[in-house]
Amino acid sequence: MAIRVTDNQDSSRFEVFDDEELAGFAEYHRYGTELAFIHTEIDPKFGGRGLGGRLAQGALDAAREQGAAVLPYCPFIRGWITKHPDYAELVPAAQHDRFGL
Repeated sequence: MAIRVTDNQDSSRFEVFDDEELAGFAEYHRYGTELAFIHTEIDPKFGGRGLGGRLAQGALDAAREQGAAVLPYCPFIRGWITKHPDYAELVPAAQHDRFGL
């Protein structure tokens, strides 16, 4: 199984694919150099396989590569960052309390 995460900028979302099948997405709004993640969804037929985590990591790695700050309004992305504190640096320090980081 080949898992890949892509940034579908036309739809303002990162997408995770299992081979060529869309398994889920993380929607975002871009404001200058900030990425505000607002919703993440994995198709139930792909549940329990860790694709949500792969999606979160791929999206956050892309944000890091772009030098973008992350605003994790989405509870899934926020929870993933909480479990992986090395990604908390992507959230502006002044916003840590707001997002419970």
